[in-house]
Amino acid sequence: MSGYWLMKSEPDECSIDDALAAPKSTVPWTGVRSYQARNFMRDAMQVGDGVLFYHSSCPEPGIVGIARVASGTRPDPTQFDPASPYFDAASKAEQPRWLLLDVQTLRKTRLLSLPELRATPALADMLVLRKGNRLSITPVEPQHWQLITRQLLA
Repeated sequence: MSGYWLMKSEPDECSIDDALAAPKSTVPWTGVRSYQARNFMRDAMQVGDGVLFYHSSCPEPGIVGIARVASGTRPDPTQFDPASPYFDAASKAEQPRWLLLDVQTLRKTRLLSLPELRATPALADMLVLRKGNRLSITPVEPQHWQLITRQLLA
């Protein structure tokens, strides 16, 4: 793996269990509506990059699994679907605004909760822990990846 990412998903939309139950444990990462997160997908994420699967907007947010980027980007079809909560009337098929990529879940882990992440001094500068950060996709430094995966796989 050359790059590492934390990707947030609301469990009501796509939980770690949903991802594991999908064919080849692979799901399209739809609904990204932040330009910065979209640009990470488009410009920096590569097939094979490591992913920390994070449940957000739930009673116990935190890392719940390990995954990998399984495809390059392509247009997110939800932007064109008026019935979708991710519909974007300004986005046109000939010039799509929003992208997705596929994520393959490799394993479910114990919950590494947000309070547990915050209580680890070596993770203090991790982007997801910064005050006011609401990005659904953030890069993860190699040393953070190693520490977190050691904790999850111990």
